[in-house]
Amino acid sequence: MPGTTNVDTIGADIPRADPILDAARRLTVEAIGTFFLVLVVGATAHSGTVLAPLAVGAVLMVMVCAGERVSGGHYNPAVTLAVLIRGGIRPGAACAYWLTQVMAGLVAALVVPVVFGSSPPHQLAPTGRLLADSVAVEFLFAFALAYVVLNVTAGRSGSANPYNGLAIGSTVAVGAITVGGLSGGVFNPAVVLGAIAMNLFAPATLLYIPAQLAGAGAAGLLVRWLRPRDT
Repeated sequence: MPGTTNVDTIGADIPRADPILDAARRLTVEAIGTFFLVLVVGATAHSGTVLAPLAVGAVLMVMVCAGERVSGGHYNPAVTLAVLIRGGIRPGAACAYWLTQVMAGLVAALVVPVVFGSSPPHQLAPTGRLLADSVAVEFLFAFALAYVVLNVTAGRSGSANPYNGLAIGSTVAVGAITVGGLSGGVFNPAVVLGAIAMNLFAPATLLYIPAQLAGAGAAGLLVRWLRPRDT
């Protein structure tokens, strides 16, 4: 996130003597947060609970609160892209975040069938107009998520606000409740890849990823324009 993700400000409470160790701490936090996010998505899909959107929003909220001071608490390649465009993270660090997030999501996808069973619910496989509509809502809510992330953390210098996690998790919960029945309501490329690996989503949902990145990128450009002093 912008104010806590810049390499000069994130983990401000941690000694900066060893940049390699600092990077390892940030990536570890990103891995843990993304792992539990994808794990909850898979577990709630297997249980069929109607509270799945709230569970996903809640786990994101608590993971942001737990990890924001260290890594910025992205847990989402689209959010990392938005932060990069806004100028809150360097390109090399962003690439490391992306790799970590994707790998953590895939590891969670391996754990879910072992713990919760190997027979997933009916696979989400949108086609035709339904697929087009699903891609559109993934773009819109990825934009909304990145817009909220960038605004609630703008201008901060290493001090995490506990309400940031609530705002971010609530955005995901609202999106999942609103469009979950259409697209699955993921707004996160790492979750898309994890869901495909768990056989929850059909391969066609890979089209969500460019839409999510485009939505988050648009939010990053907008916030750069709206808040130039925070760049």
